[in-house]
Order: sequence, then C-alpha cells, then structure tokens
Amino acid sequence: MSSLLALEFVSTIRANRSGPVDALEDVGGLTAWVGDHAPELGIDPAAFVVTAEMREEVVALRQAIRALFARAVSPGPASAADAARLPAFEPSLDLVNATAAAVPVAPRLEWPQDEAPHARTLPALAAGDSARLRATLASAAVDLLGGPHREQLRACPAPRCVLYFVREHPRQEWCSVACGNRARAARHYRQHKNA
Repeated sequence: MSSLLALEFVSTIRANRSGPVDALEDVGGLTAWVGDHAPELGIDPAAFVVTAEMREEVVALRQAIRALFARAVSPGPASAADAARLPAFEPSLDLVNATAAAVPVAPRLEWPQDEAPHARTLPALAAGDSARLRATLASAAVDLLGGPHREQLRACPAPRCVLYFVREHPRQEWCSVACGNRARAARHYRQHKNA
C-alpha cells in the first residue's frame, strides 16, 4: 500500500479562485474518487456502492487525517483550507488508529500462471465496503506519518493553495510549479505595490 495514498486522499480538498473545493462533497464525488483509486484501495468499483452515511464517515476520517498532517508540519502553518475547522489532535489520532485497526489485514501471495509472483494485502476478516475503504485510507495515513516521508511533509504556502505535499528535494517550496509561479507573482506584485 502506498503511504502517498493518504496524501491523495487529503488532497480531495483543493482550492480555486473562489475558495476551497471538496471533491467528496457528495456521494457522486466519493464514487468517482474511489473509482479513480480502485487498484490502490483494493476495491472493485463495479461492486462498490457509496451511501450518504459512508461519505460522512470518509469525510470525518479525512478531517482527522488532515488534523494529523497539520500537527506533522508544525511549527509551520497548516493548510489554509480548513485549519480553523479541524478536529482536535487527540480525537483525530484515536479515530485514525481505531479505523485502521477495525479491519485487520493479511498478506496474500498471488502467482498467476506464466507471471512473477506478487504480494497483495487483503482484509483478514470479512468487512463491509465502508470499513474496508476507511481502514485502507487510515492505514495509508499511519504509513505516511509513521514513516520517512513525514519529515518531508509540508503545507503549500502559495496563495490560495490548500494542499499538503511531500518535499522531493531540499529546494522544493511549493506543491507544484504552478503554485511556485503564483507565489512569485504575488511577491512581485506586493513588492511593486509597496514601492
């Protein structure tokens, strides 16, 4: 499982010129996101049905993970998207850990004929779609925050950006080239406005 799946999950909150945009705003948004990430989530999108209750549980988990990300990047500032609306750290930590533990996983060796074997992680017990999805996402967050990527986790400081990113090289300051350009343009504007 890729710990960077957690980064993609919290990035379902983005920003445009008018403010934060939530890709999981409704059942259709969560359905589309799960479909786009089905292989990483170990889910068959054709058999996966999203309910309003599942969407609420997934969004609550996302907010808890964002609260942990905000703590991980401190003393730097958290993402501006929802820093004022994040749940407290301790309940967020408890929710992520409980969610990850709700569906134990086990390795499974798959060896298709005429192909190389590969390992896959599957739920060790039968579990509902919502529990499996949330456990996978919570586990990805645990992997990211408990692994070497945590030290490189940053909140993008560009104007209007609300994303977290893993810094890939020492000079990287923004989540993308576009954010870097926007930050430089804003700095240039401020300098010339004040001059």
